[in-house]
Amino acid sequence: MRSLKSITLGLWLAALFALSLRAETFQLNNSDTITGEIIGNPNDAEIQVKIGEGEYKKISWSDLSQATLKQLAQNPKFLPHAEPFIEIPQADRVKKTAVPITQPPRLTLPAKGSLLGALFGSSVGLFCLFLIYAANLYAGYEVGVVRAYSPALTCGISAVAPVIGPIIFLCLPTHMGAATEASAPPPPPPAEEEPVTSSFAGDTQAAEHPSSLHFADQSHAAAAALPPTQVFQRGQFTFNRRFIETKFSHFFTVVRRDAEKDLVLLVKTPRGEFNVHRISRISANDLHAEVKKGPATSEVSIPFGEIQEIRLKHKDA
Repeated sequence: MRSLKSITLGLWLAALFALSLRAETFQLNNSDTITGEIIGNPNDAEIQVKIGEGEYKKISWSDLSQATLKQLAQNPKFLPHAEPFIEIPQADRVKKTAVPITQPPRLTLPAKGSLLGALFGSSVGLFCLFLIYAANLYAGYEVGVVRAYSPALTCGISAVAPVIGPIIFLCLPTHMGAATEASAPPPPPPAEEEPVTSSFAGDTQAAEHPSSLHFADQSHAAAAALPPTQVFQRGQFTFNRRFIETKFSHFFTVVRRDAEKDLVLLVKTPRGEFNVHRISRISANDLHAEVKKGPATSEVSIPFGEIQEIRLKHKDA
């Protein structure tokens, strides 16, 4: 009898020990603790805990402490339900949300060289050098026209010494000798004297010594009465609206005075020479002139930048 009681007591103690081993302690957020065994299948809202014989209690996941949630998350059965309620530390959150920055592949740059080497090393650079050289020759030509030097001389020196050649001629004073010779009107040819012989003179001595009486040369007398030709060259004068209106104001009127009605303007440009009889209108950049070509008259626009020389002369000169 005593042996049966001992066996029953031992089985009862073993059951209590096994039950104590399966029981777990759950710590709540309000510092309370609950000891029991989770029974049934948990859901997303709560778990059911058996705290005693025939006594059960439902505990919400949000009421469990972080330590209890982490402990339950170690069980794969409770991990999907406990993980949303586990707070992630700021350091771990930064690590999870950090975006790895990978450097893209970069092209290797060529070795740096000089500017002239880069210009001669490409077709675009050679074309730019050609444009600069052509502009240098054109600058030499323009400087020669402005300073009254030979364009061949200025262009040749500009070709040998680019950039420096035009600067040298631009710093030199205007060549006045050539301008003066060009602007001076040619002297009229001397009149030839024709001897007048008398039909009544019979001796040869009277025929050999002409008389001082002679006929007047009408053509040379008319040429001597014509006004001298005035020459205005680029370099000596600046051709603009003020110059034209000041020097040639009588060419703007429809009817000119008797002393000026026979005067004409010969305007020399790269396009040719224009015989101007009247200036119809003028602007800041060009003038519009009535040009006579034979019996016909037409209006031509002449920019100030194209004018190389202007000659004011009589129409019969």
